[in-house]
Amino acid sequence: MDLSANADRFTAFADLYDAVRPSPPPVLAAIICRYAAVAPLLRPAMVVDLGCGTGLSTRWAAQWADEVIGVDPSEDMLAVATAASGPTNVTYRVGWSHATGLADAGADVVLASQALHWMDPSPTFAEVARILRPGGVFAAFDVDWPPSVGSYAAEEAWQLARARIKYYESALAAGMSADDLRASAVSEDALALPAHFGRDPQKNRHMAHGVRGWSKDEHLERMMTSNVFRWCREITVHGEQTGTGRNFTDMFRSQGDYQTLRKLGLSDADLGIDTYLQLGEDLVGSAPVPMLWSYRVRLGVSG
Repeated sequence: MDLSANADRFTAFADLYDAVRPSPPPVLAAIICRYAAVAPLLRPAMVVDLGCGTGLSTRWAAQWADEVIGVDPSEDMLAVATAASGPTNVTYRVGWSHATGLADAGADVVLASQALHWMDPSPTFAEVARILRPGGVFAAFDVDWPPSVGSYAAEEAWQLARARIKYYESALAAGMSADDLRASAVSEDALALPAHFGRDPQKNRHMAHGVRGWSKDEHLERMMTSNVFRWCREITVHGEQTGTGRNFTDMFRSQGDYQTLRKLGLSDADLGIDTYLQLGEDLVGSAPVPMLWSYRVRLGVSG
């Protein structure tokens, strides 16, 4: 399956992505190491980070592993990853989740941080099983959007803006041009987001330019039926960072569908989200506040 459109979706905003996306919490590292049967106080020898993007999760893994290899098909994202001053035990390579070019059974842990929904499941799981040692762990995890900032009105403004982005990308996927989108009036009845959207925006969704995604809610079932893991389960953990209202709106702008529409020359005003984004930014405020992230983690132990 040709997934080049998925990689192209994440071009031209890698710096923004790297600046505002969250890094996983320390508790998740401890859990992964325990499932990988790494003895206390010892570090995994090798971690592979699939769909590593700008290296946020790769640099995180470098804190608790001897060696980490980040793999991503986007040279745009990897340029930011390699330019970052970071741990010396990290290397990056261009590759796909189903074709890493790495050796058999060399990894203690394979990660997919906010990335598995962009990967063709069957060949990805086969590749994960190939590069994991027996008893190694595959950990795929995603965050729910938006982060909890303690203001229902700010989060509501985010969701109203997200609904418009979803509508416009669906219209683009259906064949409308950027000029058509700019001139189109949107019925408020068409802007309701499904209840699952914050945790699983890929479900039953049509995306532009041939982009293909897979439902996050179905990750665990697909892992269980792949017959490459001896055991699978799902857990949840929470992470916290601090941020301002500007960070809040920049996180919104780090989404691939928003960037797809902006690359076509559509402004926030054209999309009808400028007021919502400003409201959310104002409500969160200019002083740093706690931002809480819910992580859904799918774990698979290699046979």
